[in-house]
Amino acid sequence: MEPLLRPARLAPGARVAVVAPSGPVPEERLQAGLDVLRGWDLDPVVAPHVLDRHGTFGYLAGTDADRAADLQAAWCDPSVDAVLCARGGYGAQRIADLLDWEAMRAAGPKVFVGFSDITALHEAFATRLGLVTLHGPMAAGADFLKNARAQEHLKATLFAPETVRAIASGGTPLAPGRARGVTLGGCLSLLAAERGTPHARPSARGGLLCLEDVGEEPYRLDRCLTQLLRAGWLDGVRGVLLGSWEQCGPYEGLRPLLADRLGGLGVPVVEEFGFGHCAGALTIPFGVTAELDADAGTLTLVEPALR
Repeated sequence: MEPLLRPARLAPGARVAVVAPSGPVPEERLQAGLDVLRGWDLDPVVAPHVLDRHGTFGYLAGTDADRAADLQAAWCDPSVDAVLCARGGYGAQRIADLLDWEAMRAAGPKVFVGFSDITALHEAFATRLGLVTLHGPMAAGADFLKNARAQEHLKATLFAPETVRAIASGGTPLAPGRARGVTLGGCLSLLAAERGTPHARPSARGGLLCLEDVGEEPYRLDRCLTQLLRAGWLDGVRGVLLGSWEQCGPYEGLRPLLADRLGGLGVPVVEEFGFGHCAGALTIPFGVTAELDADAGTLTLVEPALR
C-alpha cells in the first residue's frame, strides 16, 4: 500500500462547500456549523440539496441523483478548496456509482472531510482519485458543534497540519508493539459492506487500519470482523487503531470480542484512540504513512496530512 496524494492545506478566506451525501440535515445544526466555519475565516457555501429529504425514504437527504450532483458540482468547482460533509447516516453507497470519477479526477485534489457513513466515499476517493482524505468531524455534527477539542484538532489539521503530525490519544494497547504503514479505515460495518464493490480497495495489506462504529450489537461487530478475516482483507495489515464504539454495549463486553477477532493478526492494536462517534473526536488522515506505537498510544505521521 502506497501513500496517496496530499491536497493543499487551507488558508484564511478559503471557500469550502458543505454537502449531504447521506442522511438528512437539521437546519439549525447546519447553521451552527456554518457559524463555526465562518469563525475560522472560511467562506462556506451550502450545496443546493443539503436540506432536502427524500420523499419516500426519509433517512436520505434528497434523491440519489441530487446528492451525487451536489458532491460532484462542489468537487469540480475551481473556486472550492475543500468539501465538507454535513453529516453521516446512510446513503453514501447509493451515490458512489453515480459520480463521474473521471471529471472529479480532472478537477484536481482538494480537501475532503467526513466520517461514519462517509467511509464508503473515503474508500472511493482513495481508489478512484488516489487522494488523502480526512476522517473527521462533520459540519452539522452534534459532537462537533459542542466540543472544542474536536473543532480545534480539525482546524489545526486544515490550516497548520505540521502541528498535528503526532496524534496522542491516551489509548492503551490491546496488543503491544510498533508498526509503520499507510492509514485507512473508518466505520467497520461500512468497510465490511464495501467488500466486492467497484470502489473498495482489495485489501488492507500494508496499512494501519482505523476501525470504529456506532449503534451495532456485539454480534454484528463480530460478523463484520469475521467477514473481513474470512475474505482475507486483513491479511498483511501492519497495525490496528480502535476508535469509539458508541451505543454498541458496555466496552468491557466488547474488548474480549475485539481481542478475539484481531489478536490473531499478530500486529499492534491500540484501543480507545479517540476518533469516530465520540466527544472530542480526533481528525485522522487516511492515505498517509504513519508510525503506530500501541504502547504509548500515539500515531505519528511521517508527513503532514496536507501540503
